[in-house]
Amino acid sequence: MFLRLSALFVSALLVLLPGQPTSGQPAYVLSDEAGLGRLFDGIGGLSGGGATSRLLVNYKEPYRSQILDYLFKPNFGASLHILKVEIGGDAQTTDGTEPSHMHYENDENFFRGYEWWLMKEAKKRNPNITLIGLPWAFPGWVGRGKNWPYDFPDVTAAYVVNWILGAKKYHNLDIQYVGIWNEKSFDATYIKVLRNMLDRLGLTDVGIIAADGDWSIADSMIADSQLKEAVQVIGAHYPGTKTVPQALKTQKKLWSSEDYSTFNDEVGGGCWARILNQNYVNGLMTSTISWNLVASYYEDLPFGRDGLMTAQEPWSGNYVVESPIWITAHSTQFALPGWTYLQTVGHLGRGGSYVALTDGKGNLTVVIETMTHDHSVCIRPPLPAFNVTSQNATFQLKGSFASIKELQVWRSQFNFETKKPSFFQKLAPVKLIDGSFTLNLAEDEVYTFTTIRAGQKGSHPAPPPSARFPKAYKDNFNIRNPPFSEAPNFADQTGVFEYYQNLTDPGPHVFTLRQVVTERPITWAADADQTISVIGDYQWENLTVTCDVFMETVKSGGVFVAVRVDKGGQSVRSTKGIFLWVFADGTYKVTADLAGQTVLAEGQSGTGAYSWYTLSITGKGQSVSVALEGRSLWNGTVNLKQNHGWVAIGTSSFQLAQFDNFAVLAE
Repeated sequence: MFLRLSALFVSALLVLLPGQPTSGQPAYVLSDEAGLGRLFDGIGGLSGGGATSRLLVNYKEPYRSQILDYLFKPNFGASLHILKVEIGGDAQTTDGTEPSHMHYENDENFFRGYEWWLMKEAKKRNPNITLIGLPWAFPGWVGRGKNWPYDFPDVTAAYVVNWILGAKKYHNLDIQYVGIWNEKSFDATYIKVLRNMLDRLGLTDVGIIAADGDWSIADSMIADSQLKEAVQVIGAHYPGTKTVPQALKTQKKLWSSEDYSTFNDEVGGGCWARILNQNYVNGLMTSTISWNLVASYYEDLPFGRDGLMTAQEPWSGNYVVESPIWITAHSTQFALPGWTYLQTVGHLGRGGSYVALTDGKGNLTVVIETMTHDHSVCIRPPLPAFNVTSQNATFQLKGSFASIKELQVWRSQFNFETKKPSFFQKLAPVKLIDGSFTLNLAEDEVYTFTTIRAGQKGSHPAPPPSARFPKAYKDNFNIRNPPFSEAPNFADQTGVFEYYQNLTDPGPHVFTLRQVVTERPITWAADADQTISVIGDYQWENLTVTCDVFMETVKSGGVFVAVRVDKGGQSVRSTKGIFLWVFADGTYKVTADLAGQTVLAEGQSGTGAYSWYTLSITGKGQSVSVALEGRSLWNGTVNLKQNHGWVAIGTSSFQLAQFDNFAVLAE
């Protein structure tokens, strides 16, 4: 008979039957009688690839800690098992640049950037979290003059191992895995060299994930026993829930080591729900890692809001706990790394899928999803057509689970038609009859049935309301011991802009922001020939920006201040806007693009290296005026396709330069 739950636990239809299901469909058996499946390695999020957590560190307390709780705190929100971070390489790697621990070959600094801080915060909440590092790019010196990191494998391996050693020495962080940069192809020699170096230094517990791209390394591993021995995990990006026979043949762990990449509305949540189950059902992948962890970068950069939650307003304190957080909780709060999948997992008769896991001590967790095609599309790869319709499903527990009498129940309903979703709601426990339970499954639902009682839908007080970037903004960078190497809200797109304390300068510019990358990094992204960092409100149109600048390169030095900057991230090379440049050779230019190809004005400025100058740009409608030291250089009109955008600072090439007393006043 049908039993309708009380309103206290949210209405749900559950059917309790002692025998066969009435729908005519056979029961889905959940059993360990024939043995178990693969070991579950956990679900994670990815900070980096690149600069996707950039704005998070600028949040004030308590909001920053609240966001971290939703991501990492066990039995609270997403309760992630894995944190994968970028090993910064000073290069544009999708949404921005993350600083390297070694800008130059004789340079070491393990306090740059925010990934160290993030890993420590994650460990603070979950001491058992798995930490992974992956370099998406490398400083130019690693390639010895080539835009390729593997011609000198000893150099590259030492660079990566140095990061792992620094994580332990300076932050007491144990890195469990390191990935292989694989935007072009993997390098078997480098992987072996890296493995040998790790082992030689006592880092035998650090596993290698390769090729952290696709499944193609599997063929080479089968043919090369040394390569196979060196690799602990085959990691694929965006596998579409499918693996290949050769990868299975290696008998290695198979992970979707970068997945999701989808706008975090309800369809994004549906994508995440589907692949979390079907990566194992279809591809026997035992870990899925979301790119990205938290959408904490300017939304108008590439792949805006592709994180598990959104935290892109440190100036207001506003953040949004999006649906993927609660979809993650359906799995992470009720199964831990070290649990094992049952062999009895699969697809439902009328669409959807189910997985089941056990801790080997009598506990069982079952996760069911019925996401329809159009409500679970991921950004990639293309999703083949399939149908899901409402259905009754009976699950029969056998083997060591036959004696289970009751299961806790958690449910999410996307409710696309009513647009009133309900996520991660605890329902009344279900009583099993002869080890069996039946439920009515509607379209676009996620259920967890589990013996674990510790689940919780955590909550914090509502954050402040959303607000645009402040129209009046100043920063003089006068912080003697800054908590992070980057100034608040500046998002480096090419190059690295760091706090700088000039102890030899007794003047007013002791504390500045300095661009420090002097050689083009090794990167797969279409970075610019110029360094650039953006800040502010993408909708800014009418405004004045001023900034003090200081060139450190004689003759060929050059710096700029810009407004209405329309692109960033991996599209930064084609950026348009209004750019005021001054050069160490005593000239200036005003251009309509970062590349400097559309020149609006040019002439003599009298500027040189090793002197401070104040630049300003005022834009109002199509009228623009630029000034140097308060002296007008040019007034004119511009006709851009887009008349709004960020403010930016930068240099004319990869060179040292400093910036100070930055100020914006927008209408």
